[in-house]
Amino acid sequence: MAKKLQTSGNNSTEPWYKDKNGSFDGVREKIGIIATEINSEIGDWNAKVAGSRLMLNKKIPIRNNNIYSLSSNSPTFSNHFENNIIVYSLGTPIGDFVGSGTLGVDGGSPTKDDYNGKPDLHTGFYALDLVDLFNIMVIPRDNSLNDADYQDLWANASAYCKDHRALLIIEPPDIWKTKDQVLDPNTGIRALRRGVVRDHAAVYFPKLLVPINRLKTKVNPGGAIAGIMARTDADVGVWKAPAGLDADIQGGNFDLDILLTDLENGDLNQQGVNCIRSFPSGIITWGARTMDGADDFGSQWKYIPIRRLALMIEESLYRGTQWVVFQPNDEPLWAKIRLNVGAFMMQLFRKGAFQGSTPDKAFFVKCDGETTTQADRDLGIVNIIVGFAPLKPAEFVIITIRQMQGDL
Repeated sequence: MAKKLQTSGNNSTEPWYKDKNGSFDGVREKIGIIATEINSEIGDWNAKVAGSRLMLNKKIPIRNNNIYSLSSNSPTFSNHFENNIIVYSLGTPIGDFVGSGTLGVDGGSPTKDDYNGKPDLHTGFYALDLVDLFNIMVIPRDNSLNDADYQDLWANASAYCKDHRALLIIEPPDIWKTKDQVLDPNTGIRALRRGVVRDHAAVYFPKLLVPINRLKTKVNPGGAIAGIMARTDADVGVWKAPAGLDADIQGGNFDLDILLTDLENGDLNQQGVNCIRSFPSGIITWGARTMDGADDFGSQWKYIPIRRLALMIEESLYRGTQWVVFQPNDEPLWAKIRLNVGAFMMQLFRKGAFQGSTPDKAFFVKCDGETTTQADRDLGIVNIIVGFAPLKPAEFVIITIRQMQGDL
């Protein structure tokens, strides 16, 4: 319905730019009249005057004519508002945004067979078949697994590590309380070695004490040792022994179940048991031998860094020479192999991974007609031989003092 626009004064004859008093504010006055007329109508717009401008806003439709106030007499709001999903607690199966479902089942504790697993199902150890690469294995122990079954895992686990060029960290048995128990022929390190691939495994002793709920609880050291190895690899390289004053356990308030003396450490170290010691600077690993590192064995894989360096080189060369497959197996190919593998070994030499002042004293790469015979070529085989001079860790420091007599 259209309405006749009037000024605020009845029968005003003033021009549109003047108000009823003759002032030059007639524009604002007349816009205000328009706004009043728009707001008095039942429509979809609200009008507002801003200076000499008329502003129109779209009205928001009201779905419910009831007005609610936040008071004790207010109606139930649940009939007019949706519940937010944030109000649901974990485990609540049904709600406006959650349908009914089946609650999860924790299942039973793992057994020795669960740890060993099956190759065709990729369970247990064999779940790592689906992983591209790993080089350290630690097996956490479930509380329900007895010590005998837990120790039975080491043989199969070390064999699996051998196939995957990895190192197994073996946890100390619960029965090990003193040095004599570790060296006992029936329950000590000799019994623990049985069935284990010794050059792909290492054992650490004693256990750690960790505060849990303000109580000191004994835990196996394998996880902490793996962390030290990873940190050493990142800081220096696998050729550095994960032991010494810079190989301390970080990230928690740890203590040791047993405190070992220097003499006890020396006796255990000679049998290939790596000791964990308490020093003023923290909890330190004070040993870097594989289980093949007893002095009686004379193994070339006596030390962890040498064993891991060889495994790293072997794995790297295996992956880095895949391009060789189906290439013509003759001298041009062998020359390319020597060039590529030699460049890789030279890089390690420059980082300090080998002994020797010059590359020819530190490593060699051989791939020629001597390593790959005609019979090998007929079978589609190319043989690469790589040798290196490893850096052996300094386990003992011998100090000799002489007294000089007379004037110097």
